[in-house]
Amino acid sequence: MENNRIEVGVLGATGMVGQRYIKLLENHPWFRVTYVAASPRSAGKPYREAVANRWLIGADIPSDVADLTVQDANDEKAALGKCKFVFSALEMSKDEIKALEERYAAQGIPVVSNASANRWTSDVPMLVPEINHSHLDVIAEQKKNRGWDKGFIVVKPNCSLQTYMMPLHALIQAGYPVKRMIVTTEQAVSGAGYPGVPSFDMIDNIVPYIGGEEEKTEKECLKILGKVSGNKIENAAGPLVSSTCTRVPVIDGHTAIVNLEFDLPEDKKPSLEEIERVWTSYASVPQELKLPSAPERPIVVRHEENRPQPRRDRETEKGMACVIGRLRKCNVFDVKFVALSHNTKRGAAMGGILNAELLKAKGFFDNL
Repeated sequence: MENNRIEVGVLGATGMVGQRYIKLLENHPWFRVTYVAASPRSAGKPYREAVANRWLIGADIPSDVADLTVQDANDEKAALGKCKFVFSALEMSKDEIKALEERYAAQGIPVVSNASANRWTSDVPMLVPEINHSHLDVIAEQKKNRGWDKGFIVVKPNCSLQTYMMPLHALIQAGYPVKRMIVTTEQAVSGAGYPGVPSFDMIDNIVPYIGGEEEKTEKECLKILGKVSGNKIENAAGPLVSSTCTRVPVIDGHTAIVNLEFDLPEDKKPSLEEIERVWTSYASVPQELKLPSAPERPIVVRHEENRPQPRRDRETEKGMACVIGRLRKCNVFDVKFVALSHNTKRGAAMGGILNAELLKAKGFFDNL
């Protein structure tokens, strides 16, 4: 059904996340890549030449993209007539990304972004489709606020949040509100992009600090759990989150060690069996709509004492599931567990593609 597939572009197409988009969109049933853009130093080259010797995905460059001419991502008008919307995987300063994404939207080109630049813009949805699909309601206000006709911006959250946001939401939705959480993340090196962290710093080592990650981990969840009010998204009041974010010598797969306390009287708190039931029965709009990239089981619980592990579990449900293990009582809070998600799939490009699939299914691309 080639003629029925929507033409899409990738901004930052030569970077690690951009390359992941290119590969994941190969043979996608709804979308096909017809436009690629990157920095001025890559502009004018065939895509295969622009990524020569630095194609990182481990398989051949898709043949229908290899010969596309890379455009200058700073020239938003170059995309007109070549694609209907763009995925943004730009690697620039936040101010530059924010301004550039807004310029694309002003041209009538919707932007589905991986970048953090617009995550705190109050009328821009920061989507985890299973959780806050209702935030799409603010897009009409976003367009009105800026005088945009067809263009708009939707972003995805930081990759580390994917390790615990669905389990957290499942519990809250089931009537078990969470008061406080302590989260320690063990984040893969691919989260730093390419070339990323120097090998001397990572081999035989753990780096106990990632700039900006702890603030994102503690605050972005409040916007995701918030609600549309008037012409903006209002953050949720809680839970209170304390995080420590570390970099570990793992290629792909972010792990989170989570301790949480319920905001309930002791006799109303869920048992471990009830928590597992809530998680394993969790499903939402992406599953109901059978979106192509949606996992059938968004949350997978394992009972082995030594799981989840990145190498063994990151590809669960096409790399789109949150895999949980070691659920047990906590001596300080109520319960604790270990969770894992694939940071360059669910946490990056495939998560962005799922956002675009939700937008398409909800009619946001109908009149482009």
